[in-house]
Amino acid sequence: MYIKKLLVLIVLLASFQNTYAQTLGAEKDSLNTEKNKNETLPAKVFHAEPLYIDLIRDLGARKGEREWNIGLGLTDNLEYDSYEALIEYEWAPIDRLGLEVELPFTFYSPTNGTPNNLTPSNRLNSIKIAAQWSFYVNEAMATSMAVGYINEFELSNFRDFGEPFIKGNIYNPFLVVAKRWGNNFHSLVYTGPMIEQNFSSNKFHTSYDINTSFHYMISGTRNFIGIEFNKTFDTDDFDMTMRPQMRVSIADNLMIGIVAGIPVSRENERLSSFLRLIWEPSH
Repeated sequence: MYIKKLLVLIVLLASFQNTYAQTLGAEKDSLNTEKNKNETLPAKVFHAEPLYIDLIRDLGARKGEREWNIGLGLTDNLEYDSYEALIEYEWAPIDRLGLEVELPFTFYSPTNGTPNNLTPSNRLNSIKIAAQWSFYVNEAMATSMAVGYINEFELSNFRDFGEPFIKGNIYNPFLVVAKRWGNNFHSLVYTGPMIEQNFSSNKFHTSYDINTSFHYMISGTRNFIGIEFNKTFDTDDFDMTMRPQMRVSIADNLMIGIVAGIPVSRENERLSSFLRLIWEPSH
């Protein structure tokens, strides 16, 4: 009797061990499959992206990524207030390449008794198309680099709309270098010339931008706080605006960015604010 019970116990243990081995093997296969799936994706370092001068797409963009942005801003000038509004769509058709289309608007409101005829006319500023190629992504060094180009077809204001429809063009090649320091600190430099061509006079005007940003990203989230320094060199003139900012996740694919503008060396501009709504459709 004892021998029979022992044999039954041995059979049950063998059966359990076989089932456990199969389950464990399946889990290992699942983990290996997920690991292999991740290993097939191109390397990517996650960087904090500035909110005012934003990138065309994430550095090290992966095919299928896409994003909608809606921006609203207010700038207090000496003689009038200006209101910014923009809508942009960016996507990655292939790994490492980001593309973008943007429509930026500006609306003006006179202040301090400024006559309407001395206030700039409302306008759709331009039609912007852009591309960005991440040519260097190093996960070990947490560093990424990219080159890009923005082309802006400048449009006439609403008061003179269509006369002409496109009044000029802005050529803007740029370079981006970003590095993450540890798990939380991020730095980024975005720089390049802006070459403006006026079609009626065929004259060119060149300025140079150097935009630097520093951010602290909260661990386990996409939320950050930081600051941008937007600097423009123009012949004998220099303008700089500091933009403290924060980004908060509202949902998995929806974020809001809040930016304040503090001019350091601008003759006609005072404080400003900017709000960016960021939506990333599933991909």
